[in-house]
Amino acid sequence: MAHIVIIGAGLGGMPMAYEMQEQLRQGDRLTVVGSGPNFHFVPSNPWVAVRWRKREEIEFPAATYLGKKGIAFNGSGAKRVHPEKNQVELGDGAVLDYDYLVIATGPKLAFDEIEGFGPEGHTQSVCHVDHAERAALAWDAFVKEPGPIVVGAVQGASCFGPAYEFAFIMETDLRRRKLRDRVPMTFVTSEPYIGHLGLGGVGDSKSMLESAMRDKHIKWICNAKVTRIEAGTMHVTEHDEEGKPKKEHALPFRYSMMLPAFKGIDAVFGIEGLPTRAGSS
Repeated sequence: MAHIVIIGAGLGGMPMAYEMQEQLRQGDRLTVVGSGPNFHFVPSNPWVAVRWRKREEIEFPAATYLGKKGIAFNGSGAKRVHPEKNQVELGDGAVLDYDYLVIATGPKLAFDEIEGFGPEGHTQSVCHVDHAERAALAWDAFVKEPGPIVVGAVQGASCFGPAYEFAFIMETDLRRRKLRDRVPMTFVTSEPYIGHLGLGGVGDSKSMLESAMRDKHIKWICNAKVTRIEAGTMHVTEHDEEGKPKKEHALPFRYSMMLPAFKGIDAVFGIEGLPTRAGSS
């Protein structure tokens, strides 16, 4: 009978596993491959970054709960997919043969595309719970010595909602701490307008988000390309509607969280016919 392999144990892979398990025939097998032992509820990462939630409140061991449904789990990650062999090479050196493959990994985060970008550079991230924990440590230090915040999403980003969410979360946390008046906030985004969300807007998202940001005294720069990031300074080129450079900005910050562009994970990157030209699956 068939062996179904699902790569990814996150918001895509876990629901897929439970739904697929209900469709299995007698003798079919189902295996989930995750990167690490735990499922993380990614939408709660922004809360972890300001300590509204603890890590242990948004994660659980995947194998324990999948096992209750008879679903196998390997947490060593997928090293490479070999579609010509119907095999997945795993991080622990094992190889899984499959009859059907579901790729639900989420992205590789392209921090390397901009100098000084990301948790290994000068900005924070809420894309992974590990990043959120590091962002929380930076937040602890920031609230002791507050200053300007720059938040948003860089060029090539395809997921903008968490940037808006985190901007409002930080704004709320600062008000609760009686620090808001000491923290200028600027939202920097590659979107052509506030509330575009990479979707051409959703309903009244433009007017609603612009109104909310004015109400919270959050300035914004749209059509923005982040060219490089130094300790305490983000260099941004603002473009006009025709895509031509319009204005150069050197934005000071003491805390910054910017969402990156997404790429396909290494396990599928460059496989002809599987990912897009940009590398996403």
